Amino acid sequence: MRVLLTGAAGFIGMHCAERLLARGDEVVGVDNLSAYYDVRLKEARLARLSPHRGFRFVRLDISEREAMERLFAAERPSRVLHLAAQVGVRHSLVDPHAYVQANLVGFADLLEGCRAAKVEHLVFASSSSVYGLNARLPFSVHDNVDHPLSLYGATKKANELMAHAYSHLFSLPATGLRFFTVYGPWGRPDMAPMLFARAILEGKPIDVFNEGRMRRDFTYVDDIVEGVVRVLDRAPAGDAKFDPARPDPGSSSAPWKIYNIGNHEPVELLRFIEVLEEALGRKAKKNLLPMQPGDVAETFAEVESLEAEFGFRPRRPLAEGVGRFVDWYRSYYGAG
Repeated sequence: MRVLLTGAAGFIGMHCAERLLARGDEVVGVDNLSAYYDVRLKEARLARLSPHRGFRFVRLDISEREAMERLFAAERPSRVLHLAAQVGVRHSLVDPHAYVQANLVGFADLLEGCRAAKVEHLVFASSSSVYGLNARLPFSVHDNVDHPLSLYGATKKANELMAHAYSHLFSLPATGLRFFTVYGPWGRPDMAPMLFARAILEGKPIDVFNEGRMRRDFTYVDDIVEGVVRVLDRAPAGDAKFDPARPDPGSSSAPWKIYNIGNHEPVELLRFIEVLEEALGRKAKKNLLPMQPGDVAETFAEVESLEAEFGFRPRRPLAEGVGRFVDWYRSYYGAG
């Protein structure tokens, strides 16, 4: 089948594209190669994809409406995997307009393209950031998520609602996936594993927020890809048992669904640093700092729905995943 994959030069996007190409799908990769972080890393990811006969790259900003209309009219994809976004919780405090443009305007353009092309299934990236002030653990898709702590989280919740409206109005099958702290080879330089690895190897201190007491549901990228591909292959149907008098936030009478993809095993940040130190063979110099605006103390994914419906749940042990990340980091950056 032909899959339109936005964010193809991104961390998760590249890994998903490789998986789809390996099984014989045709992938039309879209990315604007934003300068939010090192474009050379994005180009290196694309260089891994370009030798595949089934891959084509289109450099395009999804918030350019007319260009998106032309793209969908020309490609007529069977399915769409939407991973492009302006990412980063803390950066959303600095440049909110970038999040509105990419995550809201761009997503509206994408939905219109899917509607016009009669796409069989739209799968889009949401985030654990939508849980915001929720204190009940583990985080469940059946819980209300109306109290985000960052504009980034708010835009991801908005994406879920926008997709639901299109599912209801136009019978567009759409599935949102709430990712939990994804890490692994080819990761983003603004994420903790990359920041910490670079600083530790250079003998520089690392900033450890909330004095390291934060807990995160670190999820290895291969587990994310496995979940994404399984979900992409099965479009949702409306829930015949959906009760409008007692609406379930994770389901609908429309062909729309939400799932968490997380490791279901929160790890304290200080423990993550210990595992990284062991893999690097170096000790970290820690600069213990208070909690930052927009951050949450803990993330913890409930994945029973994913396992029950798709027979899968992330299981990669942290030490193994961090070891693979470190091997890639040393190879790519030539770091000791």
